[in-house]
Amino acid sequence: MFMQMIDGTIVTTALPSITADLAASRQAQLLVVSGYALAFACTLLTAARIGELFGRRTMFLASVVAFTVASVWCGMSGSASELVVARVVQGAAAGGMAAQTIAIVTASFPRSRHQQVFAIYGAMAGFAGMVGPILGGALVMADLFGLGWHSIFLINLPLGLITFGLALRYLHLGRPPRREGLDLVGAALSTVTLFALLYALTDIQQNGWRTALLAVLAGAVGCAVVFLVQQRREVRRGRVPLVRLDLFADRRFAVGSVLVTVFFGLFTAFVFAVSITLQEVLGFSPWRTGLLMTPFAVGACVGALVSPIAVRRWGVRALTLGVTAYGVLVAIGAGYLHLTDGVVSVPLVVGPVFLAGLSVGLFFVPLQPIMLSGLEQRQMDAASGLLPTIEQIGNALGLALLSALFFRAHTLAGSVTMFAAIAVVALGMGALTLALREPAQR
Repeated sequence: MFMQMIDGTIVTTALPSITADLAASRQAQLLVVSGYALAFACTLLTAARIGELFGRRTMFLASVVAFTVASVWCGMSGSASELVVARVVQGAAAGGMAAQTIAIVTASFPRSRHQQVFAIYGAMAGFAGMVGPILGGALVMADLFGLGWHSIFLINLPLGLITFGLALRYLHLGRPPRREGLDLVGAALSTVTLFALLYALTDIQQNGWRTALLAVLAGAVGCAVVFLVQQRREVRRGRVPLVRLDLFADRRFAVGSVLVTVFFGLFTAFVFAVSITLQEVLGFSPWRTGLLMTPFAVGACVGALVSPIAVRRWGVRALTLGVTAYGVLVAIGAGYLHLTDGVVSVPLVVGPVFLAGLSVGLFFVPLQPIMLSGLEQRQMDAASGLLPTIEQIGNALGLALLSALFFRAHTLAGSVTMFAAIAVVALGMGALTLALREPAQR
């Protein structure tokens, strides 16, 4: 998980060096970043089903090997087009690993330990998100063995070997009980739907609204409708569909899915808004921006680790407290920017920034085990690919909507409006958490 997350962000700081060395065009630069994300998201559902058929351990090990080989390929690429292809393969392999994670975690630990396990998982995710851009810049500047930007990919070789060795030794989940066939039609329809949707949203984020994108989005919606009809038909025929729609009959999973989608959209929009505000509006350097947001990442890790204690004591109200506190703090930040005309005192804001991160960790980390707590193990196997897919859709939606609404609003007033809108959505999420049922085990 650390490897797959870090490779989504480590490229951003090394992109100028890659561009200069490979003479990459603007389109190639975008594809180096978005190609990984698109391949990752479009692979999840099918990879989860393959893991269910042939064994999570087998699929995980194969994906680790593919990811490591693809990383070496990325590091040895001699042209921009070759790097783009290698990144797509790397993203698909990362999706193969990620699609097994929830099923492996829930099968390896009793339900009474899920809150603690997901807390560690969430803390590691926060750490990886913080380290990615910093590590990318450090590796490029260090120029180890004269490798330059190549080292940001080649570092996955030792990490991949360690991961493979540990999984081979310790990951034992048993054989799958039976093998139904893979729903090839559903896999094709889901891939086309996700690709069209995420491609359009990514393009909106980068270039704003265009008429042609409406046709792509309409095609994605049409494919989604056909996919849902086809999945219901598979169930009526007694076959196993790619996506088990009965998951949404569980209230915790249904409400949790809405919260996950909105949260990922909200959080990625927040990170984007912070970057735009600090660097383009207030004139902060990338280093000073990263320094200011470090307390947020530390707070998120702390919130993740203490979240099991909060849930045991307060139940679902712990999530309500976390996301509501986050919304209030973002609203205070918007008011602070407005009142000071953009003059930011770093010592003054460190505390609130840390508390905002703490609130995020307190909300999101326990959300996953709570929404899964009412499912049977076989349903959790199906959720292993569906949940990260929902997260990726929310991520793309958040960036696309923020970019569409504030595409040219790189002003102080525009930043205040962005943060105010994010605060309102967060407070609305706080109200929605009240619709969650208490976890099956506290």
